[in-house]
Amino acid sequence: MTAPSGADAAGSLDRLVRTEGRAVLATLVRTTGRLDLAEDAVQEAVLRALETWPRDGVPDHPRAWLTTVARNRAVDIVRREARRDHKEEEAVRMLDDDGSSDWADAQDEHDLLRLVFTCCHPTLSLDAQVALSLRTLCGLTTPEVATALLVPEATMTKRLTRARKKIAVANISYRVPDDHELPDRLAGVAATVYLVFNAGYSEPPVAPPGRDAAVEALELAQTLHGLMPDEPSVIGLLALVLLQQARRGGRFDADGVAIPLAHQDRSGWDRAMIEQGVVLVGDGLRRTPDRADPYVVQAAVAACHALAPTWAATDWEAVVSWYDVLLAVHDTPVVRLNRAAALAERDGPALGLEAVDAVAGLEAYPFWCASRAELLARLGRDEEARAAWAAARRLGLPEANDRWVERRMDALGR
Repeated sequence: MTAPSGADAAGSLDRLVRTEGRAVLATLVRTTGRLDLAEDAVQEAVLRALETWPRDGVPDHPRAWLTTVARNRAVDIVRREARRDHKEEEAVRMLDDDGSSDWADAQDEHDLLRLVFTCCHPTLSLDAQVALSLRTLCGLTTPEVATALLVPEATMTKRLTRARKKIAVANISYRVPDDHELPDRLAGVAATVYLVFNAGYSEPPVAPPGRDAAVEALELAQTLHGLMPDEPSVIGLLALVLLQQARRGGRFDADGVAIPLAHQDRSGWDRAMIEQGVVLVGDGLRRTPDRADPYVVQAAVAACHALAPTWAATDWEAVVSWYDVLLAVHDTPVVRLNRAAALAERDGPALGLEAVDAVAGLEAYPFWCASRAELLARLGRDEEARAAWAAARRLGLPEANDRWVERRMDALGR
């Protein structure tokens, strides 16, 4: 076992446990056929790991450890339920059939993809698909899901409960759909894969032997592309994930602090991955001559950044133009905020700030406040910048971004 150490050990351990727990959940759902049972069992395993690993050290094979604990917990739950229903022998056999010494290594390469398709079944509303995906695949707590989707916690609790019941009552199968079923699942699945990617991308990479959420999302996108190689949304999704993941090497410093794109060392970017992404962008654009696909357009923006040798050399005219195209097919406040940031680079911070302030509905979004702060600082309005950064921190920036903002506030003078 490896004993965790250092100031960031607790956060790193939490990410490791929750990332591995997602893979264990996927395997246990396949094995038991029940999402509710698997969630309860994995939650118990995660809690036990967070209690014991800081004291005893991280196991050499953390996923196998979690899988074994979760399986044992599932057996206990099934036995307790079966005692009421007089079906103990049949229910326990469901798990004991896989109870050999190889059970902990029983993960199938498509387990996580099957879980994605289960969460994104078309009988569930899109809101329910997103909520269930954030809770199950991204590892967010119910309060965190509620905050992310801007709804009360009680409402989110009911929404998740209804979604799980619907999966159980409708006997939704845990499988990768047949080819003719894939189009009906695509919107939810693509959104889910990107949610999983962003959950990992916002944090420093998980060190071995852990599994990184962003890496797993990349693998999911590659698998989807194998299933639907001619679908523009899938091509764009894979391109977008590749191009963003290619920049991961310069995204955090040695202390795990998030480094904005403008300040990143581009020599650490993965050029082979960028080349793959750019080729896919071209393929996606050729397949969408009449109506733009949101993922392809976002990938085109990412390609502009990935191909620029420096921040100053970025083709901001092209970036703003791509955001104009994106707004035509996917007009959201966050897209408008991103366009405003690009506008600030093309036309100056004053016009950029005007565009940021014109975006409605993001007053509770920490990155809106942080964007305002940066532009205010560039305009020499230091007191207002400090207030905006403080507001961003109160609203809950990811830890890595919060630490960068703290540095900026220190540099500006509190």
